[in-house]
Amino acid sequence: METKMLSTSASDLELAAQLINQGQVVAFPTETVYGLGADATSEEAVKKVFAAKNRPSDNPLIVTVASVAMVERFVSEIPDIAKKLIANFWPGSLTIIMRFKEGALSPIVTGGLTTVAFRLPANPMTQKVIELADTPIVGPSANISGKPSPTTAQHVLHDMQGKIAAIINDGATEIGVESTVIDVTTPVPTILRPGAVTPEQLEAVIGLVASEKRKVGQKETPKAPGMKYRHYAPDVPVYMVKPNDWKAAIIWAQQQLSTVGIMAPDDIIAAQQLKGMDFVWSLGSGVATANAKLFAGLRYFDNRDDVKLILVHYFEQDGLALAYDNRLGKAASGQFFVNEN
Repeated sequence: METKMLSTSASDLELAAQLINQGQVVAFPTETVYGLGADATSEEAVKKVFAAKNRPSDNPLIVTVASVAMVERFVSEIPDIAKKLIANFWPGSLTIIMRFKEGALSPIVTGGLTTVAFRLPANPMTQKVIELADTPIVGPSANISGKPSPTTAQHVLHDMQGKIAAIINDGATEIGVESTVIDVTTPVPTILRPGAVTPEQLEAVIGLVASEKRKVGQKETPKAPGMKYRHYAPDVPVYMVKPNDWKAAIIWAQQQLSTVGIMAPDDIIAAQQLKGMDFVWSLGSGVATANAKLFAGLRYFDNRDDVKLILVHYFEQDGLALAYDNRLGKAASGQFFVNEN
């Protein structure tokens, strides 16, 4: 199969919708990362997504919609708390887990659970494709499972060439990490995956929220992506570096026989006199830009044969840093650089 690279022209968006209606898989842009789309009501189409990603079958999929009316096709009612979240954060990078009508969605989509995650992304091109197809689409990130998520169409092509029908190219994504996932079926609404919508923003709308930080057991089915399996990881080891450890980390890296990739904010790069070095990836001026640049940097170094290890800046955990540190922590399997001197 040849994977077509589509533009955002009206004719190409129409073609993308036709491919989805034909049961094909099409990668689509969002404000967070690129997703892998197929008709959420077709078991055969959804199976193609699992095959393309090499995704575990018990890892449920997000259902991506173009309107609240699409959600209403699959749920008996939208809870009041979800209505508040929808009014404040949709379209946008918030995924909401609700109970769905029995038999309304295949167990392949839901992982056999009685709940399902819905999202209405802010990208107007993707909204248009879903409207034209007149069906919700599944929307996991458009990468091989376990690898860093794609923030450009070229990242998707690297992983999905020949595996899917088409990719809609809308340039680099703005946010760079996947959506916040909140479960509103629990006694206290619970964040299952942090993202660009922060706990503080959610609490301003619906009051107290909880955060689920435990790892799901081997025999459990996760309610949301990223709760059970290894995610976001390149082939080479990744170590997190706390701000005060960078000087020692740079000295250590320079002593290694193989190249060590460095991913750090601009102030760290300037302080350590690393500007312009080809083994350095800028994370920009702060955590917002770091979110947008994290996955691209991990992919850049993972594609270099000379880089055998990557050191990445760690931010203190609050606000947007929760999403960044969540993704980085999984890419690094929780490992920090330790200054032994």
